Amino acid sequence: MLKIGVLDIQGGVAEHISMLERLSDVEPVKVKTKDDIDRIDALIIPGGESTAIGKLLMDFNLLDPLMHKIQSGLPTWGTCAGMILLAKKISNHPKTFLNVMDIQVRRNAYGNQLDSFRTSLKLPAISKHEIPMVFIRAPYVENVEKDVKVLAKIDDIIIACEQKNLLATSFHPELTDDISFHTYFVENIVKRQ
Repeated sequence: MLKIGVLDIQGGVAEHISMLERLSDVEPVKVKTKDDIDRIDALIIPGGESTAIGKLLMDFNLLDPLMHKIQSGLPTWGTCAGMILLAKKISNHPKTFLNVMDIQVRRNAYGNQLDSFRTSLKLPAISKHEIPMVFIRAPYVENVEKDVKVLAKIDDIIIACEQKNLLATSFHPELTDDISFHTYFVENIVKRQ
């Protein structure tokens, strides 16, 4: 049974937990402490407010333990704000957070709450059917280093990518009924074991 943690300090935690509960051989775990980090096989960093999550990670002394665990190979998926937290460069913010993924992101790249939107894409590497996507004050990836694999683009803008043990999406798969990305994340963990 895979223990997949969802960082539970701010953001869309319940929605990710609900998606993980639909997958077999997966036990969702809310992650709030260093002990929680030590007992999981993988981690999802949910959407929310990246600056608030980053500050709370520092306030609860979780930033360094989490960064070291990810650098040591913990499979980690960042959605929306989670993508920002993983990035080594943020073009419109002076500070990075976990600083583990070779991507440069732009915060709130699609505008404010009123500019949120839904779309769907066919991504054969992820699913045989079109995947619905929800973008809420979403970031996007402006630049990737050579070992980052781009998984999806909209209008030539990168919205999903992966690098070694890391997965990042601009959008919120947890706000749809489609479990394709959660399944993809879990299947990649199993392949690495």
